[in-house]
Amino acid sequence: MTDAPRIHPTAIVDPAARVDSTSHVGPYAVVGPGVRVGPGCRIEAHVVLEGDTVLGRNNRIGPHAVVGGAPQIREVADTEWGGLRIGDENRFREFVSVHCGGGPGRFTAVGSRCLLMAGSHVAHDCRIGDGVELANGVQLAGHVVVEDLAVLGGLAAVHQFVRVGRLAFVGAGSMVSQDVPPFALANGDRARVYDLNVVGLKRLGFPASRRRLLRRALRRLLAAPTMREGLERVAELDQCDEVEQLIGFARASRRGVCRLSRGVSP
Repeated sequence: MTDAPRIHPTAIVDPAARVDSTSHVGPYAVVGPGVRVGPGCRIEAHVVLEGDTVLGRNNRIGPHAVVGGAPQIREVADTEWGGLRIGDENRFREFVSVHCGGGPGRFTAVGSRCLLMAGSHVAHDCRIGDGVELANGVQLAGHVVVEDLAVLGGLAAVHQFVRVGRLAFVGAGSMVSQDVPPFALANGDRARVYDLNVVGLKRLGFPASRRRLLRRALRRLLAAPTMREGLERVAELDQCDEVEQLIGFARASRRGVCRLSRGVSP
């Protein structure tokens, strides 16, 4: 182990930046003065790290990614950015962009063990949980929340202030303008819920009985004429932690929850 980070001679690292001695900065990378890079990170060629950006441990930033860029808001001046906080063991592939919060004291946040594939974008003030996967070209507008273990397929786009619930799966090319419930499989323009995310639940060891209960809860909630009636119907079922999460998510929705797809039996 050396006393200084392994910085390529062509990289430009501001003297005020802090890069841990166990991290690597590749050719032609640029690291701005407000950046803090934790242990074991690898910053590949041509990466730009800027803003009030803090990276945890063992993150890998792929070529040409821009992490900590200015928020894309007309009214925000260059001196009025917020910040960006990133957890541990994330992978940001080539040409990913993640922007800082949209004003002083505001932050974009990415959890740990996430995978952001090539060309995906996370806008200002987003909140990304742990274990999230964004496939190639996914676009998140400002203030989007993506909860733990959710997966978004390639080229999906999410409207500002929308939430994508825990363990939800959004199909490729979807246009998401309302909240996607936890554990749901959603797809389309505009996205609707087709089923339970059975594959994701199986991978995490959810037993068949729990999956059946969740499917019934999801369909009762989304097939009802109103969300209030849907919540009443779900309350009639046996309760478990996941059903309670579903109820809490629906109650907290501000943009409304994606409805059940036409043709899906309630």
